[in-house]
Amino acid sequence: MNKIYHFLSAGFVCCGIAASLTSCSKDFLEVKNPTGEPLEEYYTTRETLEEALTSAYAPLHWPDWDGTAYNDLTVDGEIMGDDFWVGGSDNTDNQHWHRLFNFEADGNNTLATLWGDFYSGIKRCNDAIKYAGWNEGKLPDNFIKGMDAQARLLRVYYYNILWHYYGNVPFYLENLTMPYTAPQLTADEIYGKLMPELEDIIAAGVLPMRWSNAEAGRVSQAFAMMLYAEMVMYQNDSARYPQALAYMKQIIADGSYKLNPSFDDLWDESGEWCEESIFEINYNDDQAQRDWGAAAINAGGTVFPTLCSPNSWKGGDGWDTGNDGWGFLPMRLEAYNMYADNDKRRNATCWDVRGYTYTERYQDTHIWHGKYRPQSKNNQDCPTSKNLNYNNNKRIYRYAETLLNAAELLLQTGGSVAEATGYVNEVRARAGLAALNGVTIDDILTERHLEFCGEGKRYFDLVRAEGISGATQKASTVLVPDTYGYRTNSWTPSKKYIPLAQSELDADPSLKPNNY
Repeated sequence: MNKIYHFLSAGFVCCGIAASLTSCSKDFLEVKNPTGEPLEEYYTTRETLEEALTSAYAPLHWPDWDGTAYNDLTVDGEIMGDDFWVGGSDNTDNQHWHRLFNFEADGNNTLATLWGDFYSGIKRCNDAIKYAGWNEGKLPDNFIKGMDAQARLLRVYYYNILWHYYGNVPFYLENLTMPYTAPQLTADEIYGKLMPELEDIIAAGVLPMRWSNAEAGRVSQAFAMMLYAEMVMYQNDSARYPQALAYMKQIIADGSYKLNPSFDDLWDESGEWCEESIFEINYNDDQAQRDWGAAAINAGGTVFPTLCSPNSWKGGDGWDTGNDGWGFLPMRLEAYNMYADNDKRRNATCWDVRGYTYTERYQDTHIWHGKYRPQSKNNQDCPTSKNLNYNNNKRIYRYAETLLNAAELLLQTGGSVAEATGYVNEVRARAGLAALNGVTIDDILTERHLEFCGEGKRYFDLVRAEGISGATQKASTVLVPDTYGYRTNSWTPSKKYIPLAQSELDADPSLKPNNY
C-alpha cells in the first residue's frame, strides 16, 4: 500500500528541513540541502513548502527512541494503567517508567523527552504555517489552504499530547525569540485555546474526510473530528458533547471508514491504512537510517516491538532465532483473562508464549503485547540494526473508536440508548460476541477496554471516568495497590499530570512544577 513516509535526515535537524512529502511505496525519500538563499526566497515553490510540511510531520515518529530515552507513546500510556507491568531487567531499568507506574515520579523520573519532541513539532508547524502565508496568492489556493490546515491540525495534536501528560505547559502559536520563553498556561487554559482552533479547522472543511491511499499519512478531516472528541471527552466538557457526537455521526454517515472484517488482520502490514484506519504513524524498515550511533530521529522503523517482547528468543512463531527482546510491558494475567474464550480479539491482543523457553526478565508473565509483537517479516528489509527498525505502524485512531465514542456521547447527551447499543454491538459482532441490550456507560468503558487494550488509551479512560456519572471503572477505584507488591501507591487526582522535567524547570525559573 502506498504511504506518505515522514523521513528526516540527521543533517537537517538544525535547519528544520525534511524530505519532500511525496507518496511512495516503501521507498526512501532523498533529501537535498537548501541552496543557502534567504528563507523568503527558498520557500516559494510547492516542492520546498512540502519539505517544510514534512518537517512538521517528522516528530510524530520520534518518541519511541529519540536517543536519550525510550518513550514510546503506547508504553507511556499503558504503564500507568492496569493491563501491563513495566518489566525490563529490574525495577531500575528505565526507572522513569517504574516510578510513573507506581505514581511516585519526580522531575528526574518523568517522560522528559516528550517535551522536546513535541515542542519541536510545534515549532515546525509554526514555520510551515508562516511559509504557507508567504505564498498566499502566489501558489494554488487549495494547496496553500491545505498546507496551512495540516500544520495547524498537527500543532493541536502535539499540544494535545503535552496537555494530556503535563497539563500546565507553555503555550505559543508563533515561534519564540530571545529569551525563548512563553507563558505557562493551566491545563484548562490550554484546552480553552486549542478548541476554537480545532473547531475552526474543522469548519473550514479544507481537508478531505479521507485521503487517497497514495497520500496515507496526512492528517484528515476525520482525524480532526476524532481529536476533537478525544479532547472534549477527556475534559468532560458536556457543553461540547453534542458537537462531538455530531462529528462522530458525520464520520459514520460519510462511509469512508468501516470496521475491518478481521480484527487479527488489523495488525499485519497488510492491515495498515485499511478501511478502518483513520490515522496511523508510519514506520518503515526499508533503507532505514536509524542505527546505534546514528541520530535516533533518523528515518526508519520503530523499536517498540523490541521493547515489548521476550528476551533471548530461540525462534518460533514467526520470529527468528537471534532476535532479541528487552522484556518491557509484559501483560498482566488479569488482562488476558478478561477476554471471553470466544472473543476474537484475545489472540491478536495477547501474545501467549507460555509454551516457549527464553530468558525471563522482571515481572514476566509469558504473555506479551500481541498487536505490535515482533515478527521477522516486519524488519527483514532493514539494512541497519533490525531491533530498532520494525515497520509496524502505530495506530492512533480507528473507526471502532468512532462507534464507541458515538455510543458514549449518545448516553451522555440523553440520546437513544438503542442507537448507542447498536454502535457497541457492531464492535462486539466483529469480535464474535453476543449482542448486548440497553448499554450503560460501564458497558461502553468495558468494550473500550477490550477493544483498545495495549493501544495506550486505557489509563486516560480511567482518568476521565472520574468525571463521568455512573462510571465504576475509574482511576481512583482501579489504579490501586496490587496483590503482587509491584504497585504500592494509589492514583489520586494530583497524579493526573505528571511532573515536569527538572531540566526544564532549571532552564526556565518561571515554570511552575505540577503538584504531583
